[in-house]
Amino acid sequence: MIARSSRGLFVATILTGSFLLFLVQPMVARIALPRIGGAPAVWNSAMLVYQALLLAGYGYAHGLGRLAVRQQAGVHLALLLLAMLWLPIGVLAWPMPEGIAPEWWVPWLLAASIGPLFVIVSAQAPLLQRWFAAARPDEDPYRLYAASNLGSFAGLIAYPLAVEPLLPVAGQRWLWSAGYVVLVALVAVIATGLPRSGPAAAASEPAARVAATPAGPWRVAHWIALAAVPSGLMLATSTYITTDIVAMPLLWVIPLGVYLLSFTIAFADDRSVADLIVRIAPVTILLFGGVMIGGFSVQPFFGLALAIVLLFMASVALHSALYRLRPAPERLTGFYLAMSVGGAIGGLFAGLVAPALFDWTWEYPILILAAGALVPQVFLAHPVRALWNRGRGLPAFVAVTIVLAALLALRRWGPDALFGEDHTGIVFVTIAIVGLLTVGQRRAYMMVLGTALLLFGGITAIQISLAGTIRTRSYFGVYSVDEQASKRTLAHGTTLHGVQLLGSPAREQTPTTYYVPSSGVGRAMTLAPALYGPESRIGVVGLGTGTLACYAWPGQRWTFFEIDPTMVDLARTRFSFVRTCAPDATITLGDARLSIARAPRGAFDLLALDAFSSDAVPIHLLTREAFADYGRALQPKGLLLVHISNRYLDLSPVVAAAAAAGGWHAIQLVDRPLTREEAGSISHWIALSRDPAAIRQLRGIGTGWVSLAHSPGYSGWSDDYASILPLLHR
Repeated sequence: MIARSSRGLFVATILTGSFLLFLVQPMVARIALPRIGGAPAVWNSAMLVYQALLLAGYGYAHGLGRLAVRQQAGVHLALLLLAMLWLPIGVLAWPMPEGIAPEWWVPWLLAASIGPLFVIVSAQAPLLQRWFAAARPDEDPYRLYAASNLGSFAGLIAYPLAVEPLLPVAGQRWLWSAGYVVLVALVAVIATGLPRSGPAAAASEPAARVAATPAGPWRVAHWIALAAVPSGLMLATSTYITTDIVAMPLLWVIPLGVYLLSFTIAFADDRSVADLIVRIAPVTILLFGGVMIGGFSVQPFFGLALAIVLLFMASVALHSALYRLRPAPERLTGFYLAMSVGGAIGGLFAGLVAPALFDWTWEYPILILAAGALVPQVFLAHPVRALWNRGRGLPAFVAVTIVLAALLALRRWGPDALFGEDHTGIVFVTIAIVGLLTVGQRRAYMMVLGTALLLFGGITAIQISLAGTIRTRSYFGVYSVDEQASKRTLAHGTTLHGVQLLGSPAREQTPTTYYVPSSGVGRAMTLAPALYGPESRIGVVGLGTGTLACYAWPGQRWTFFEIDPTMVDLARTRFSFVRTCAPDATITLGDARLSIARAPRGAFDLLALDAFSSDAVPIHLLTREAFADYGRALQPKGLLLVHISNRYLDLSPVVAAAAAAGGWHAIQLVDRPLTREEAGSISHWIALSRDPAAIRQLRGIGTGWVSLAHSPGYSGWSDDYASILPLLHR
């Protein structure tokens, strides 16, 4: 039969299923975002749904293992056909019931919308490997897992690089549905060629070798740990590099892609590459792990490269260890179920627990230590092995302990210059030499790795955390407050988020950074009383430190829309803009677009959209439908100010397209304030109004305003289509 004679058919089917599975999450998020908003509680609950559905899929595959393979294929094919009732894939148009929090409603919505499809597709990889073992008992089915992750990687990069830029959401839904039909057809062809009995008794040489290894509780726990650490490290790497190194759009694709490719190498037929990486991975973890904690603000892309190499080496080594501990094919589905449990644990720790528990990306060094503890190790040379064999390793262990204690003592009580930039290389070389001599002796190796993490940034990070008032964290990132004699600053990762001058009440109430009087929003706020009277209604999307509050006049009604509760707390406790300049301002917590959509028609005279001063872009706030919501919330002569300062994206074509589609008049201003050294920052603001008179009056305040040109052929963003690729700065 075709399925029995062609391994390529199994590979094609697994590739198709994994490709479709990795298109689901970004596609559904893109569809659902305008409706459910971007609040962290909502997406945390969505993440739990995905993990639960994935585990359900692997559990279903494991449960089918009690049946003969032909019966498994029949049940699976029937459920694949039944799940077609949920096509085309999408999010059900259910209205959110009154009085129910979104974080409780969204899981039910997503589970009902994509649950059956997600579960049945996620079961493809373990099921097909089980069938492959029955159809081709002379071959190792685990090699197909490499194909599965290659398909996942293809789906991962295809969505942001090809699917999203080329197709609207409606087209994406039908494309995925067509792929699902192809998947069903491929499974049907395979099912016709499966043997009527279970897997043959004869097993391949690799399978026979691993079959003797019992899968007891400790072995299952080992599987889970080996899967959990790379999964958590992947997410921790994404958070760390976007927090402490470079906040670049689409950067999350790289760690996830490297993580998926590590499976392809670890489960490949050719073991030469995997074995080489396993041998040198402890060295990489040791040399790069400690250095990464210090950050790379001066050379961010060098730090990014080190972080990716570290993740790749650790993931390949740990996944190779999983491969070597794989059970016989008849226990294959249980093995993958344990792996999925480990992946879920690692993802939940790094994605949900750590942001709530830590004030910094502490999960990153914790998982580096865990990788060092689990990665396979052998001595690098025979003389090193002989060194550790003398006296049962006690003399060498004592010598390593003395060197490490001396380094820590010098870091604590020695001259500061010793660990400055001029002498960091000496310390690094010392750690490297001692560390290389410990590879293969895990206890000593872990001592060196832990010391490296402390010396190259860990001690400083601990001191900041113990201070308790310098740094805090939310699901949106890490916020750091730096207070000097003349000013107080707030940084959101690597992005300046606000500055307050100190020394006198006048200085403390002076608008700074992107909001100085010469900025686009500063000029608009100054004009608001003349345009709309002393009781004008001002709305601001994005609270930040609350700097804009110091444009408030007596009698004005101010409303801030802020999605991050941590930012609200910082603005109220660490900065005094809101407290002193607009104490009666309303702060509405939640997704701004959803909140503005619920506002009465004409509720605002001026609305400032300041959600883009960081390099993360909430796409749903810049679609044509979002601008329609802003236009409805503004009075007919109202002003809309949009902040689009960004290091990596030029968002002006998006705003220009939305302005043209919605009948807005638009001008823009790039402000380069003269007082930049102390308080000013370069800013790019766009002003829009459906009343040309309001634009003319704003344009008359100062110079620098220019018309916002529309890019020919560019239609901008909508809830149905958006892509950041055309907007990347060259």
